[in-house]
Amino acid sequence: MAAPSEALARFAVRTRTGDIPAAMRHEAKRSLVNFFATALAGCEDPALAAASKVFDGFRSSDDCTVIGRAQRTDALHAASLNAMSGNVFDFDDTHLPTILHPSAPVAPALFALAQTRRVSGGDLLAAFVVGVEVEGRLANAVSPWHYQRGWHITSTCGVFGAAAACARLLGLDEQRMRWALGNASAQSSGLVETLGSMAKSIGVGNSAANGLLSALLAQEGFEGPALPIEGPRGFLKVMGHEADADSIAEGLGERWELANNTYKPYPCGVVLNPVIEACLALYADEGVRLRDVSHAELRGHPLLRQRTDRAHPESGREAQVSAQHAVAVALATGRAGLDEFSAASAARDDLRAFAPKLAFVDDASLGVESASVRLILANGKEVARGIASARGSLAVPLTDAELESKLRELCRWGASGCEADPLIDALWSLDGRSDAGAVAALAAGRD
Repeated sequence: MAAPSEALARFAVRTRTGDIPAAMRHEAKRSLVNFFATALAGCEDPALAAASKVFDGFRSSDDCTVIGRAQRTDALHAASLNAMSGNVFDFDDTHLPTILHPSAPVAPALFALAQTRRVSGGDLLAAFVVGVEVEGRLANAVSPWHYQRGWHITSTCGVFGAAAACARLLGLDEQRMRWALGNASAQSSGLVETLGSMAKSIGVGNSAANGLLSALLAQEGFEGPALPIEGPRGFLKVMGHEADADSIAEGLGERWELANNTYKPYPCGVVLNPVIEACLALYADEGVRLRDVSHAELRGHPLLRQRTDRAHPESGREAQVSAQHAVAVALATGRAGLDEFSAASAARDDLRAFAPKLAFVDDASLGVESASVRLILANGKEVARGIASARGSLAVPLTDAELESKLRELCRWGASGCEADPLIDALWSLDGRSDAGAVAALAAGRD
């Protein structure tokens, strides 16, 4: 079996579009519909406004669309801004079981590149599948220690996916593909500590922009290390613990990481999806209201507690990763959309007062898509609801129609002036389009 760096470079270069199963090409389109949906919602977030203002002073051209905004910018800054907007609400896709968000690093880099040179939609789609495969296999190899240790896996692995995807779209050979991966290895960074703050967006934006930069440098002969993945000071040794190097090349081109991609029905950390679903069911079916609850118990995978035990979120971003807020707002309103995970919602006194009533029970036998909620009401009654597989999980995926509805809803919510339906049609027909860059232009905002 080939060593990881060689295997990934060979796979990224030699895989033909026809080698990619039709189901995976369709899954790639689903991923892109979901990505543009979340980016159109996040385009006016204060983090994007601040980053856009700073980046504008360094803009070198106006070749590329900034999703949901009227401005245009150069490829590197467009890749970064669009990755930020796609991920800022934590509403983007999730690769299981690694909790990697695959599309945010890869899609913006590819569409930015496609607006600087004419490439077909079919070629971009194949490059996207390849990029997700590279980042997904690296994420698998270093999980779960990598994320548990505090590395933000979307940023650290995503830069490799963006680099491989862009290098493929540029038509680089295997040596230059390996250089692109090596250049990405020099820029693999991001910390879980930043979650809940604007700083998370820096790592995600950099993963897209630096992946594109890595490929462009390799195209010009900018050499990377020979063994960026498995070398003695390479990615696996430095950022993994007993990393599974052999798994990276195993079954390349036979099984696909896009098959493990999922799409969220709620704008929050994926481990909260079953909790929210259970609470919404208790609200609707049992008539439970927040004011009636005296105690709540959440049973779930240890990651549920580790990532969402945030009693008093101070912002909408922190609310997205707060179990206390998610349970409270679902039981108070019967909803769990972007408005329910806003700064205004996080500041509500009635929701904040609920936090001491909630307790966690770790259960490692449960997957991240499973959880149960047990409530004791003020009248002494006990009610409970268990979710074996949350809506949006691999077992209960969102349908194509639900993803379309998500894009339309988030496009309206973001108020960019973008028309959703032409963009949806273009994404579903991407592999038949001669100019992929023109598709990105459909996501532009209007003054």
